[in-house]
Amino acid sequence: MTRLITILILLLLIVGGGLWFLSTLDTEKPQTRVEKVVPGDKLGK
Repeated sequence: MTRLITILILLLLIVGGGLWFLSTLDTEKPQTRVEKVVPGDKLGK
């Protein structure tokens, strides 16, 4: 029974640590506006 409790606690710590690590990842980047110059001959087409 002691071994089972130890394994369950270890699994809980590993899952909790993985969730904490994923929550610290910051993948959101600020938006940048891109404006391109359009040549005059392509405006009519």
